[in-house]
Amino acid sequence: QVNSACHDSIIQIIYSYLSRMTVLGASLTRMVPCHSHPSKSLAPPPRPMRRSRTPSTAPAREINRKDAGPGLQNGAQILQDEESEVYDLERPMEDAGKFIDTKGAGLSLFSPGWLTQLGRLWGGSSDTPVAAAKPADIQDLLGGALFRALYKWMEESGPVYLLPTGPASSFLVISDPQAAKHVLRATDNPARPLYEKGLVAEVSRFLFGDGFAISGGDAWRVRRRAVSPSLHKAYLSAMLDAVFGPSAQHMTQKLEEAARTGAFLDMEACFSQLTLDVIGKAVFNYDFEALTRSSPLIQAVYTSLKETESRATDLVPIWKLPLAGLVVPRQRRAAAAVKLIRDTTERLIAQCKRIVDEEEARGLETGGEEGLLPVKGDPSVLRFLIASREEVTSTQLRDDLLSMLVAGHETTGSALTWTLHLLVQNPDTLARAQEEIDRVLGASPHPDLAQYQQLRYLQRCVAESMRLYPHPPVLLRRALVPDELPGGYKVPKGQDVMISVYNIHHSPAVWDEPEAFRPDRFPLDAPPPTEQNTDYRYIPFSGGPRKCVGDQFAMMEAVSALAVVLRRFTFYPKPGHEVGMTTGATIHTQNGLYMGVGLRQG
Repeated sequence: QVNSACHDSIIQIIYSYLSRMTVLGASLTRMVPCHSHPSKSLAPPPRPMRRSRTPSTAPAREINRKDAGPGLQNGAQILQDEESEVYDLERPMEDAGKFIDTKGAGLSLFSPGWLTQLGRLWGGSSDTPVAAAKPADIQDLLGGALFRALYKWMEESGPVYLLPTGPASSFLVISDPQAAKHVLRATDNPARPLYEKGLVAEVSRFLFGDGFAISGGDAWRVRRRAVSPSLHKAYLSAMLDAVFGPSAQHMTQKLEEAARTGAFLDMEACFSQLTLDVIGKAVFNYDFEALTRSSPLIQAVYTSLKETESRATDLVPIWKLPLAGLVVPRQRRAAAAVKLIRDTTERLIAQCKRIVDEEEARGLETGGEEGLLPVKGDPSVLRFLIASREEVTSTQLRDDLLSMLVAGHETTGSALTWTLHLLVQNPDTLARAQEEIDRVLGASPHPDLAQYQQLRYLQRCVAESMRLYPHPPVLLRRALVPDELPGGYKVPKGQDVMISVYNIHHSPAVWDEPEAFRPDRFPLDAPPPTEQNTDYRYIPFSGGPRKCVGDQFAMMEAVSALAVVLRRFTFYPKPGHEVGMTTGATIHTQNGLYMGVGLRQG
């Protein structure tokens, strides 16, 4: 991933802002439950979400689906494009009625319920339940793990509820697959343009400019079509051989040293460095050398990522002030970091253009058959886009490549971190994965495309890890017009929508034993799970037209790295070390993933 979420994973967004608004109310007054309206069943939900706080176990077993479900598609398909889907346009889209209902609400002055009621009075209303924060929720909120609080509120309020963020603002939180499917398939869809990315673009434009990750409408469609072929199967195959495998091999030097000395390594940091090196080579043909050194450019990347998160969490958006970039220290640092990244990117673009021009002047082939085969020695996205001679400015090219750089770094690093953590916690599963790696790779140092396709159990391990720890745990959208979700939930124009991927992936109404790490819930004789063949019960890469363009890139990178590492090493957790869990750009460990390393025998 490049993830997506990847592109939704790029920004990964608004936790702390919501947390602070809710904590503010909770700290000022003792909160009381907000009035909840009678339950509505989402239609047609294959697994209706229960609204009871303590869900019964029988329905959960009833709705368990280990098969791929309806709409099974070929799991080997590299690119998907839902823009051509036909939708029923004869559906009602009614604006919410303007009323305020406080019967039985028990609202206090500073509770989220009061803020929402005021927001309804000013901006329109519906009978959607309102989340009520309680003092017990504050620990999760202060720790930055908003997704945990979102899950508690889902248990209390149901699969669709309002989360207030101010007197006239709120998020409509969605925790149901069918409602999520409805919104995601109507985002930037030319046949049914009901939603856009909204807040995501606002907080990240300083870094990504008009890159396809945050742009919308026709501009996004043009850039998406230009970028997608660069991640074709032939290019991914070349990246496996030239980038993914060798980069993971390079990381093993650190692991060998740790095994020799007995030192405990923070594998979260190692995987973050690895994925930065990989994405630098894959996108720009540039080696950050993050595994072996630090540099101003690497620090600039992290500074920019941190600034994106901060802009999403600032109670007072100082960054919107005209002169903030000149006088506010944090803004000055961010501006300098972005300038360094952009200057470097533009220099790499100019250099690549010169090389392609020189090769064309000498009559050398710069592409391949129908423009799909990689240039020998340089399978980078940059090389592909320049050699394809798309009519695009250097600025647009720069913005697109930066979108891919950030999207493909932190999200895949997090996926690797949590997959290793889960495997070490489940020795039988780890042993089965290592047996498959030994059998498939043989004497090969890293997998090629044919071997990657045979690592089916390891792929399921990564997929199950991304179910438990999705990156990002929420997806944000904004309603362009009044809409109505399945089940009759009204969505006013301008409403910010938060799809809780974490809730959907952890719901007992959607998954059997949702908290268990069970890779075999995805059968080996069926295609890997996607949003299509699970009917949007599994959406780590989002879905609809804005689905992550780099989903296959992300899976190949993660599986290749784990195959290299698990083939040679064993891992054990540092005694007494609490890993913890929090959220930043993705779901992070709170204290690092410190592991002891040993060499495998034989």
